[in-house]
Amino acid sequence: MIMLKTLKDFNFFDKKVLVRTDFNVPIENGRIIDSFRIERTLPTINYLREKGAKVILLSHQGDGLSFQPVALKLEELLKKPIKFLNDCCGKKVEKEINKMKSGQIILLENLRFYPQEKENNLEFAKNLAKLGDIYVSEAFSVSHRSHASIVSLPFLLQAKAIGFLFEKEMETLSKVLGRAAARPACAGRPLVIIIGGKKISSKLKVISSFIEKADHLLFGGELANVILRVKGICVGKPWPEKEMIEEIGKINLTDTKIHLPMDVIVSPDETGEIYIKETGPGKVRKEEEIFDIGPETIQTFSSIIKEAKTIIWSGPLGLIENKLFKKGTETIAQRIVANTSAFSIAGGGDTIKILRELNFIDKFSFISTGGSAMLSFLAEEKLPGIEALKV
Repeated sequence: MIMLKTLKDFNFFDKKVLVRTDFNVPIENGRIIDSFRIERTLPTINYLREKGAKVILLSHQGDGLSFQPVALKLEELLKKPIKFLNDCCGKKVEKEINKMKSGQIILLENLRFYPQEKENNLEFAKNLAKLGDIYVSEAFSVSHRSHASIVSLPFLLQAKAIGFLFEKEMETLSKVLGRAAARPACAGRPLVIIIGGKKISSKLKVISSFIEKADHLLFGGELANVILRVKGICVGKPWPEKEMIEEIGKINLTDTKIHLPMDVIVSPDETGEIYIKETGPGKVRKEEEIFDIGPETIQTFSSIIKEAKTIIWSGPLGLIENKLFKKGTETIAQRIVANTSAFSIAGGGDTIKILRELNFIDKFSFISTGGSAMLSFLAEEKLPGIEALKV
């Protein structure tokens, strides 16, 4: 396992501690729909507060929303006052932080209100570095991104560590790599990896590595649709981007470990109001879209899952936002839970969402806060957010 400094390596008393979290949670009408990622950071926040640190929380929200609702949720969960600042850097922020007392907590505004965050702008990172003495990362889920607060900020601060959640993520995922290392017969095999969802680009980059590591790769969601398209199978609309086609061209799609949908559920649009039908991938009409895997695919995937000893899952297999297209994802979740002899891991925001709806969170061996980051780590790629934490 990669050795990084942990919370136990520092004296935090009266220190200004910048905690990079991932509070990118779904917010609708000013209300947090799922607070899973916030909840997972609480042990670290409480530990720092109890050790007398001045805790400064910083994060991003992908939808460009304010963190005001997050501040309220934190107060509710921690049962402690949270001071929310409507900016994340600058003189006013510095002034408020300099007034902090040991054990107090400040939440800064959404980092992505500044485009320099995603640009990994060094000057922006320097402005953030002025705010703290020690950097703590609880953002494993975004450690695959080269953003200012993830890469440049820890580089600028000599004292840096990972939080309890980050440590648990790395420890558990490293064990999974160990379980799958021995070939062909070991306690961790067969190893089945299920990949779906929408964030296609980052997932495509790890498939070749997984072909070598896994016994079976099961694909669904938009990822499967793109792969089928590149294989020359008509899957209706939309057409994948050129970069995706080029990336898929590097993958050995004839490998027998790869399992793609044999039947699919289609409709002219995502509402499903005009009609819904079951068909083969090659029979999808140009005005139709694939929104779920079909019953034959569910049965085949279920048979593979039943025999697995290690299961890794990231990304829904259909459009879970519409209950008409959730059957594939829900059934696969049920089949994973039914295999009680397997070590099961799931990760990613949409995957966690469906598992919470089904009350399956506690029925998996481990739930990772990361989707793409989890897959990249398991593919043994170098993650920028981990490299930046090396001392």
